[in-house]
Amino acid sequence: MDRFIGDDDYHQFIFWSADHKLALVALGLLIIGLLILKGRSVNTTRYLWLERIFAVTLLIIEGLYHMWLFTTEQWHLRQSLPLELCSLSLMVTIVLLWTGNRYLYQFVLYAGIGGAVQAMLTPVMNWSFPHFRYFHFFYTHIGIIITALYFTWVKGYRPTLRGIGGTMLTLNILLPFIWLINNQLGGNYMFLREKPGSGSVLDLLGPYPWYILSMEGLALSIFIILWTLLRGNVTKK
Repeated sequence: MDRFIGDDDYHQFIFWSADHKLALVALGLLIIGLLILKGRSVNTTRYLWLERIFAVTLLIIEGLYHMWLFTTEQWHLRQSLPLELCSLSLMVTIVLLWTGNRYLYQFVLYAGIGGAVQAMLTPVMNWSFPHFRYFHFFYTHIGIIITALYFTWVKGYRPTLRGIGGTMLTLNILLPFIWLINNQLGGNYMFLREKPGSGSVLDLLGPYPWYILSMEGLALSIFIILWTLLRGNVTKK
């Protein structure tokens, strides 16, 4: 247990280090595996039990993360609620894996991939391999991306323009509530109060509060790019 919570025993995560590249390589290999499955005729109903097992593992590792935060006295209302884009996407991903809901698929495809890819490229965390947080961070973010691509390439779900509109609408309905929660708790969920101190793509989007508007435009652009890349690349079912 001491090794699990003894954070001083681990070195700090370094952007574009070998540990970072290892996670990106793992993501790339999984994407290649999905592309191989895409070209084959498979009975996806046989995969239902795997989908649900994967959903349970995502839920368990997220639960362990919050247990770790609590055990190490790092769990705080202002920063530990599941109100970040990737945290919300993870919850939707778990329900999607369990239910196969096509509306949830659109959100995971656009918001999930859009947020998780950015997080994978510019991780905001302190500890590197083999710290538990390293595995939690990359397992959950890779899980979001792989789930969206699996439902697209293997199960034949179709990305739609309506899905882009629905995702944008959902996010803009959530933002005022998250902004209010930030003000009440002194938090910075979805970086609505300030940019992350460790550096991210937000540094390219202008000063506060204008970068929030830039985020809207960037999100819409990413969603359109995803739709363009994936709409004609779907397995017929």
